[in-house]
Amino acid sequence: MDDSGLQLIEMALAEDVGPGDVTVRYFVPADRRARAFAVARQDGAISGVAVAARVFLAVDPKLDVEVLIPDGSQVVAGAMLMKIEGRAGSMLTAERTALNFMQRLSGVATLTARYVAAVKGTGTRILDTRKTTPGFRALEKQAVVHGGGSNHRMGLYDRAMVKDNHLVAEGGAAVLQEAICQLKADYPEVEVELEADDLTQVRTFLGLDGVDYLLLDNMSCDELREAVALRGDLQSPQLEASGGVTLATVRGIAETGVDFISVGALTHSAPALDIGLDFVPS
Repeated sequence: MDDSGLQLIEMALAEDVGPGDVTVRYFVPADRRARAFAVARQDGAISGVAVAARVFLAVDPKLDVEVLIPDGSQVVAGAMLMKIEGRAGSMLTAERTALNFMQRLSGVATLTARYVAAVKGTGTRILDTRKTTPGFRALEKQAVVHGGGSNHRMGLYDRAMVKDNHLVAEGGAAVLQEAICQLKADYPEVEVELEADDLTQVRTFLGLDGVDYLLLDNMSCDELREAVALRGDLQSPQLEASGGVTLATVRGIAETGVDFISVGALTHSAPALDIGLDFVPS
């Protein structure tokens, strides 16, 4: 886990525990020991178990935490994801924060898995977007991978995406080509993606050098098929469809032959997966 994940755990515990868990302090004897299992209440794809394990250990390093089912697994309702043993008070203090991470991230993974299943066999890959919970981007994007999806750019620094409202696009193809060449000269590792709103732009952008991706924004399936045909047998730029994608429409979009479909809903609208912590006699 990177530093951002550890910082999130620290922040999450700080906001929940604050100066101390008064319920545990006054109602749970300090020497009481317990055993508990994190249990999936629904079928789904699992993510966040490793983070949750770190939450328990951050509250009490003496807890015995065992991950039973790793992140990236598909489970059915009733699956035991993790076992925790030790001081009951510590487990209760960590419980909600640990479950929040697991439920949120498993929800992202599960929704991603549904989209991936919907396009199975087409060769099209499902991408996330930057529409993530502030601060949670690394974890949510990892959850997308756990669900079988792929990551788009992590931020504004690792891919240039030129849209209509970027002033660099003004002045026509020559100015755009000059900017692409300058970027590639300064940052050869940074990829370039151009947003095309219509097939006229697709034709123009296909004639530019140094373009890695074309984002085909809110195009109909007929337009997407024509864009794929315009690219022909070329391997680059790769084509990404985006805009208003749902589980009902994603298969038809994939069948047009695009390389990627980006879905903001994976991270901004994923429902939490129901996961609980069940205590059993120690």
